[in-house]
Amino acid sequence: MSQASFSSPSNTPGNLADRVVVLISGRGSNLRSLLAAAQAPDAPYQVVAVVSNRPQAAGLAFAQEHSVETAVVDHTQHSTREAFDAQLAACVAAYQPHWVVLAGFMRVLTPVFIDAFAGRIVNIHPSLLPAFPGLHTHQQALDAGVRVHGATVHGVTHALDHGPILDQAVVQVLPDDTADSLAARVLALEHTLYPSVVAALARGQLQLPTSLGPVPGALHLPLLHTLHTV
Repeated sequence: MSQASFSSPSNTPGNLADRVVVLISGRGSNLRSLLAAAQAPDAPYQVVAVVSNRPQAAGLAFAQEHSVETAVVDHTQHSTREAFDAQLAACVAAYQPHWVVLAGFMRVLTPVFIDAFAGRIVNIHPSLLPAFPGLHTHQQALDAGVRVHGATVHGVTHALDHGPILDQAVVQVLPDDTADSLAARVLALEHTLYPSVVAALARGQLQLPTSLGPVPGALHLPLLHTLHTV
């Protein structure tokens, strides 16, 4: 299957905010914080569309209530991941995004999609990468006995949860924490962390490499050099 590449649009006079498409699969918790931040008069980005792989995702209704365009590309209607990703890429490209922001999008993207928006896809992961990639991160943290846990915003590359780190937020793990209590505190941090990173990208304060392979040292060198703690 041939792979398309969609270039980033240029901002036009009178419309200086970067265009963001958010991908979701569920309630859209981080979507809500991204939309709220975009309402600020000096916001450097605007959410132009929300796309989901699940027709019943609650976040779609929330986006519609806030006059944001929505679309659905149902993964169950495609025989392969690559076929789904090709249609998803075409759908997203129609909105001419500067940035593609994954916010609870529960699909592993293939190179068909990633290559189409190289250096323009970001994700938020509920752990301090490189620790605890994948699923069930809060239970992983408890099982490992770590003293701190948190969230990471990173660029999306071909290596799952191994793209360059943009920023991280940290919480202390309490003696009586459960996976649910820890998840709740991390999620609260995500709601501040994610909009701040997207805004920094839109302002040009952060850049993502277009290389889609592993970036040596990137997992250990947050580009913002900041640490959010609670």
